[in-house]
Amino acid sequence: MNWDQVSGNWTQFKGKLREKWGDLTDDDMARLEGNREQLVGRIQERYGMAREDAERQISDWLDTMH
Repeated sequence: MNWDQVSGNWTQFKGKLREKWGDLTDDDMARLEGNREQLVGRIQERYGMAREDAERQISDWLDTMH
């Protein structure tokens, strides 16, 4: 799956993102509105990880979505 599919179906994917990254709030999800770069930043902020790690986690997550 690619990010265009996620952003195009943002409402459906918000719940799946929250399952993976439970520290993201509803407010975070509303602000992100499908923007991958902002998601990377929020994951970095909430989980205290490097940008590369957040990018890798998102890519790995996308690989598991069908």
